[in-house]
Amino acid sequence: MIRMDWNRRQRHLRAALRVRRPRVARIRPGSLPGTLAPVDKAEPPTITVITFNRESVQERRVESIDGALAAITPGAVTWINVDGLGDPSLFGRLGERLGLHPLALEDVLNVPQRPKVERFDKYVFVILRTMRLERRPDVEAGGAPIIDEQVSLFFGTEWVVTIQERADGDSFGTVRDAIRQGRGRAREAGADYLTYLLIDAVVDAYFPVLDALAERMQLLEEEALVQASHPEETLLRLTRLRHDLIGVRRAVWPMREEIAALLRDDSPLITAETKVFLRDVYDHAIQALEIVETLRETAVSVMELFLSAQNQRLNEVMKVLTVIATLFIPLTTIASIYGMNFKHMPELEWRYGYAYALGLMLLVAGIMVGYFKKRGWW
Repeated sequence: MIRMDWNRRQRHLRAALRVRRPRVARIRPGSLPGTLAPVDKAEPPTITVITFNRESVQERRVESIDGALAAITPGAVTWINVDGLGDPSLFGRLGERLGLHPLALEDVLNVPQRPKVERFDKYVFVILRTMRLERRPDVEAGGAPIIDEQVSLFFGTEWVVTIQERADGDSFGTVRDAIRQGRGRAREAGADYLTYLLIDAVVDAYFPVLDALAERMQLLEEEALVQASHPEETLLRLTRLRHDLIGVRRAVWPMREEIAALLRDDSPLITAETKVFLRDVYDHAIQALEIVETLRETAVSVMELFLSAQNQRLNEVMKVLTVIATLFIPLTTIASIYGMNFKHMPELEWRYGYAYALGLMLLVAGIMVGYFKKRGWW
């Protein structure tokens, strides 16, 4: 039973450390630049379109990219959102109609890409990395797995295209509600302001993830100070936490540079008024990055604290064992002397020899215990 429990725990620990492999496009060596290769295990795309101006909003789901492109209306802003990378031909058609560069479309499918900003003549290409907690009923929020997803964004004068890896939710719900309800300047500004709202939603989504990581950090810090029943599991959870922090840092760190590049860009597609709002997103990205760095430093400290506590507990155990072994050294010596089979040992024939030997052992042990207690070794 003990052996089975140990094997089960080891399998659980190995599974907890297993890193999810990113889905990548199958680009063969020697392929021409701009080749749109299919993505392994990619979900079939679903397309939604929101077209809005100050007076009205039209939101619908379409079956083909041609239907989505037909919704682009002069004088209104059209947001085309594609969930899933399972159909490379769809993105080829999208590139033909909007004049998107093949290398940009290749970056859309060749996930994961580092967040970046690329400016073209009639549009701007932005790659974001969004994160959110996977909501599962059997897992508390603090320990929920983190979903890491690439969001590719194109925006021109009157249109915005977002392409996401997964179709099981995103961070843009607040943006959709703002457009539907006409809150703020969501309907009054252009495509650049919608781009700001989407980038702001991605940055804001980092903070619930950081709160969950901070909660896990606090629990592990408390656990590192107490006697854990399974210290190897605590060590593994600390390692997993450090891996998650590295993943969040890889998403947050380039975001700061990305927003700074949009602020420095003198493209006519980004108005001066929108840049004021982008400065606020830049501040939020800096704040998220500072939290990540603080958590990383804390994780290192907690790891060192945990290892120090384990070493201290090991030292205490070794101290007790050393004292016990030291107590038995003179007792073993006495027993070995009287265990010798020499003929002329006077105590062997003595009536009280056995009691004398035991009393001598107890006396020596008592003296040593008293000495150890006086010196604070016991």
